[in-house]
Amino acid sequence: MSHGHGHGHGHSGPIPVGPGAARVVIGILTAVGIAVLVGLIALWPSRHSVEIPLPFQTAGGGAVVTEAGTVVRSDFGPCGSPSVGKPFTGEPAPPPNNAYECQRSVVAIESGPNEGTRTLLEIGPGPGQPDLAAGESIRLVRQTDATGATAYSFEDYERGWTLLAVVALFVLVIVVVARWRGVRALLGLLVAFAVLVGFMLPALLDGKPAVPVALVGGAVILYAVLYLAHGVSLRTSSALLGTLASMVLAAVLSWAAIEATHLTGLSEEQNTNVQTYLGHVSITGLLLAGFIIGSLGVLNDVTITQASSAFELAHLDPHAGRRSVFTSAMRVGRDHIASTVYTLVLAYAGGALPLLLLFSVAGRSITDVLTGDAVAIEVLRSAVGGIALALSVPLTTAIAVALARPPRAGEPAVGTNSASRPTSVNRPGGRRHARHAR
Repeated sequence: MSHGHGHGHGHSGPIPVGPGAARVVIGILTAVGIAVLVGLIALWPSRHSVEIPLPFQTAGGGAVVTEAGTVVRSDFGPCGSPSVGKPFTGEPAPPPNNAYECQRSVVAIESGPNEGTRTLLEIGPGPGQPDLAAGESIRLVRQTDATGATAYSFEDYERGWTLLAVVALFVLVIVVVARWRGVRALLGLLVAFAVLVGFMLPALLDGKPAVPVALVGGAVILYAVLYLAHGVSLRTSSALLGTLASMVLAAVLSWAAIEATHLTGLSEEQNTNVQTYLGHVSITGLLLAGFIIGSLGVLNDVTITQASSAFELAHLDPHAGRRSVFTSAMRVGRDHIASTVYTLVLAYAGGALPLLLLFSVAGRSITDVLTGDAVAIEVLRSAVGGIALALSVPLTTAIAVALARPPRAGEPAVGTNSASRPTSVNRPGGRRHARHAR
């Protein structure tokens, strides 16, 4: 290999690829892409509306409508005012008697049909109750009672601008540090969110089977995110193929684990509400879909790292055989597995921390706690994600090595190192010349 050609393979430059391996990978990804499009069409949700479940209805049976408000003043005193929840101007009417005391908050209504008026909120003391202070921005639920009168109640704190500022800071940091690749990654996130909201959730509400929906939606997300963030290349294609295979593996493992352990998911309140008010949606299907989608991020992280490692190692040592490149890349992959597995487990443990805290004071044995439905879900989620993660490393590495290191005539024996190769030390140029010689 000439000197100029030997240094022509930059990080993003072309790397010679075995035509057979390239055709196979591209053919598989094209076939999978067509199958995903067919699945997307077949599973696309119908346009019929779903009735609002009872817990999310207003007193009149409609959707909850919120308005902006600002607390004008708040104190602790006699409650029972006739002005509670009603729009008014001036001051609220005093309570007819001093039967009990609570927090009284006068709130200025700043949006909706009663904008410019006020309302009174009376909140009794107790765990989880808001402690409103003057100047705080809140959201008010606006309802209409049986007589047609408008009534307001506390919904939540207003945090739209704060969230927007944090998200804007996140976007700024990503763009400044990662530049155009960061911009493409953010575009991939938007696509993922659009697939989740525009396809997966409506399809699940439409009663479509959860696992095919999750697999099709996950595949669309992977195609968009990987190619947008990392560019269209064989390096990215090898990571994509490895991630798709690992996602299917995670789906099979999740199904087997849920069936074997008889998980119901009914220990979680939101799943109970889904079963009660959306009976056509399968709870176990939702669990499976959650396992699959939850594994995508960590799988994507590992596979793209392995693909990049294999391609870079193949570029740095043009004489190394496939087995040598695979072995070197796997050393990187094992370190990545070790760090990512405990990251995965600790992330799920952090999400279940309030539940574990309650169990810790319940006096139950650790065996009962770990095998109970609520904790077992997180245990299996971690185990399935860890298995899929570990198996994705050799799978993706093998695919990437097949693409990054084409078979060549006269290739050194697998595992041969640079010290055992013929060199040109007696020629002019010595070792430097030998590095670039065939």
